[in-house]
Amino acid sequence: MNKKIIRPFDYYALLFFTTAFAGWLWEVLLCFVTAHTFVNRGVYKGPYLPIYGIGCVILLMLLHRLRKRPVIVFILSCVLCTALEYFSGVWLEWKWGIRWWDYSGHLCNINGHICLTSSVGFGLGGVLLICVLQPVFNKYYHRMTIGMRVTLCIVFTLIFIADAAYSAMLPNTGEHISTFCPCISVANHLI
Repeated sequence: MNKKIIRPFDYYALLFFTTAFAGWLWEVLLCFVTAHTFVNRGVYKGPYLPIYGIGCVILLMLLHRLRKRPVIVFILSCVLCTALEYFSGVWLEWKWGIRWWDYSGHLCNINGHICLTSSVGFGLGGVLLICVLQPVFNKYYHRMTIGMRVTLCIVFTLIFIADAAYSAMLPNTGEHISTFCPCISVANHLI
């Protein structure tokens, strides 16, 4: 019988902030490499994309037991993250009337919110997270003291809440952010 793993809240909070930052860094680097310009991707002003953090927490909560089955992790990551991206895109467009990404010209897209290449990228990212990176994250998490973990969670959460409140009124809509981002279009052809 499998023993159920129960992790404390700070584990998921630190995972969220770590992967939200990693997702922001990934997209910023893609834009820099493909468009040769710095673009602060996403709705928020800070260096994080919450959709990556939410997706990673969901994947970890649901798929961590499948670490030894990367094909299943790939398929489920494709499905779960594609659904998250679709509903996030629909909600963001409904809320602000802006598209932060548009896959309209891509193969197998649905209303420009999702496409086949991004789904495959999510599957590969899910395998990387569950099968490779989670054990590394666990190692560093357990090396920190409880006080350090709680302090980091409080600091990151306060910064995030302040940014979320500010961005709810004035979302990040700078150049190359909304409607068309050539760097993201090119990046999806690389996946």
